[in-house]
Amino acid sequence: MKQLSNTKATVRIRKAEDRKEWYLYIESYPVYVDGKPTRVRQYLNRSVTTIEWDKKRTARTDPDGNKTYKPKRDDNGLIVCKSEMDRASIVYADGIRALRQKEFDNAELYTDDDNRKIEAKKKAETNFIQYFVKLANQRNKNRSESIQLSWLCVHDYLKKFSGETLLFANLTESWCEEFKEFLLTTKSRKSTEAVLAQNTAVTYYSIFKAALKKAFVDGYLTTDLSAKTKGIKLLETRREFLTIEELNKLAETPCNNSTLKKAALFSALTGLRLSDLQKLTWKELVFDGKLYKINFTQKKTKGVEYMPISEQAFGICGERGDSNALVFEKLPDSAWISSPLKHWVESAGIDKKITFHCFRHTFATLQLTSGTDIYTVSKMLGHKDLKVTQIYAKIVDETKQKAANNIKINVIK
Repeated sequence: MKQLSNTKATVRIRKAEDRKEWYLYIESYPVYVDGKPTRVRQYLNRSVTTIEWDKKRTARTDPDGNKTYKPKRDDNGLIVCKSEMDRASIVYADGIRALRQKEFDNAELYTDDDNRKIEAKKKAETNFIQYFVKLANQRNKNRSESIQLSWLCVHDYLKKFSGETLLFANLTESWCEEFKEFLLTTKSRKSTEAVLAQNTAVTYYSIFKAALKKAFVDGYLTTDLSAKTKGIKLLETRREFLTIEELNKLAETPCNNSTLKKAALFSALTGLRLSDLQKLTWKELVFDGKLYKINFTQKKTKGVEYMPISEQAFGICGERGDSNALVFEKLPDSAWISSPLKHWVESAGIDKKITFHCFRHTFATLQLTSGTDIYTVSKMLGHKDLKVTQIYAKIVDETKQKAANNIKINVIK
């Protein structure tokens, strides 16, 4: 038998911090959550300024030490206000309170099936845009800035397409397809002229699908829309890389930021991403008497693993610091690294558009070109799918074809 809650819903007020204004909200108590009585507050997006105070009923002392009073209430329990507009707000608030009270009074009459239907209806009327923001904050706390920025961009495009409110009840397969088409045709946030790049749209739509999957798991969607809607096809792009000759040029060329130079060459020798280098500490960079390696902890299994690196890569890092100190301290963030990197590359006489990530591409390409098998390269890069690594194999094939065409002789017919 269910425990009766005797929940009471009451209209209450809360003082705004910087002005003489009081927000209206409904407080319900006790509401049992996991068997424990809690207070539930529902703010109504309404406020009043002309409250009449009951000088016979004192409330808590405010932060400045002044005595405060409770509001006057009429015979029907309504808070008394002087202005007609405020009285209308109070009547509105009491109407919401009455609805909540009725829900609590009738809750014990509902069957478990009724309660499930009510909960499903409540979730269907939840704003997906707000859910998306909450989900982004929860899962991206400790993730890289680029991932956080991508989720923020998806949020902006969702609002641009649907407005501030998008109920789960309105999320359908056709809506998802329309949003997909919108991403493929909308303007980039960086330029009012250029259309959003297709591969960027691929990333954004994948994030949207991840949110749909979580919403289905959480019970906000009754259908797994993430499984029903197909992603956007990824376009193959040219992955720029440096030859060994170009790497040597860079090594011989001074760079205004010595940390950037060390980190870039280290990435070319190990394949580590910028985000990995920014958090790499000296205790993770070790030599056990036989192997130079980087120790790291798997996020999923929490097991400690290692990645071997060359002696030269180890030596590039310079003089060893404290265990918890960063190996590449003051390494510029991705937003600020482009300018000094471009200047360094140009100073070396290299006519290529090189980003920091190109040093990771360089590692993969040079490893495959030198004969390292693709499975080993895939593991060293940390790829979950061998198909991702196979993109580099195509570059190697192009390089081999160019090399084959380099030798020409004059054949006498």
